[in-house]
Amino acid sequence: MTPSIIAIDGPAASGKSTLGLRLAHALSYLFFDTGVMYRAVTWLALNRGIDLNDEDTVASLAEKTQIDVAPASTSDGRACDVLVEGKDITWETRLPEVESNVSAVSAYRGVRRALSQQQRRIGLRGKIVMVGRDIGTVVLPEADLKIYLDASAEQRATRRYHEILLRGASANYDEILAKVIERDRIDSTRDVAPLKVADDAVVIDSDQMNADEVFEKVMALCK
Repeated sequence: MTPSIIAIDGPAASGKSTLGLRLAHALSYLFFDTGVMYRAVTWLALNRGIDLNDEDTVASLAEKTQIDVAPASTSDGRACDVLVEGKDITWETRLPEVESNVSAVSAYRGVRRALSQQQRRIGLRGKIVMVGRDIGTVVLPEADLKIYLDASAEQRATRRYHEILLRGASANYDEILAKVIERDRIDSTRDVAPLKVADDAVVIDSDQMNADEVFEKVMALCK
């Protein structure tokens, strides 16, 4: 039987979103990158002039704000719609100021607790591919299929470096690698829901695999 709830966890730039999008398309499921919720809270806090160093206020904002995701309503490159109190803020969550602050916001205990509850609410609807760092361990430990997608920091930095170059932008590999390593440190050492492998997850090391090979391996697990 095809799993109804698929959880994909792993470190930054391991290919989770690429895999998740392909799976969701192949299975006609909703794709949900849970990172968009942390981005939504970060954007909302910045938009309201809230000090991002004020953990209690940011956590309160996360608790009081209704965030949802829905299938993409338009073909503009988005994977899904990101809605805050019914307002579409999909592209606002990708602004540079959000990118540079979301790691700190996502480490706050109260924020993670509040958003985990919202993520669980969405995930339990079923027919969904959820991507994040604590889906299989915290948000939905009962997920039908858990994948932990891994790769070395060097390989992940190399992939991101080439992605940036393909977009026609300039990139510095050493800077990208440093950011990947720092993000790993933050994700694996935070007090709440640190990045780790669920006991019943299928671990895939993609260092020597391309995106097609990873996709085919996971699709075989869905049959």
